[in-house]
Amino acid sequence: MNITKDDIKQVGFKDESIFIETQDGTVQSMPLRWFSRLERASQEQRERFTLSPFGIHWEELNEDLSFEGFFTYNKDKIKENRSEIEIILSELPFLNLEELGKIANISPALLRHYACGVKKPSLERTEEIKLALRKVGERLLAIC
Repeated sequence: MNITKDDIKQVGFKDESIFIETQDGTVQSMPLRWFSRLERASQEQRERFTLSPFGIHWEELNEDLSFEGFFTYNKDKIKENRSEIEIILSELPFLNLEELGKIANISPALLRHYACGVKKPSLERTEEIKLALRKVGERLLAIC
């Protein structure tokens, strides 16, 4: 499935869910609780998004959703095949992935894909991310 901006008719929010409707009438929705930044955002903040060629971006919320991931996501299947990084980052929803990406020298968009299971990091990349997480931990310990 290769969905682009041109295929999207509408993006909206209803009953604690986000939904996307395509030009051919396909509608997919997901609960906002799966996206902590969107869940915590006001309705006005949620509505301030832009469509990129392959996804939705909320500048103010530092959030991105890919159309591909949105329409192919199967939570039960994904849970069975979660990467170590996806599991670790799901336990740290308060972590700013943009800043972690800078520490790890990894694109924040790619790190978000790892965090939500759209992509899986290689073993080498997994170690780079874990090293960056250790650095964050060391900074926190130095403060305390």
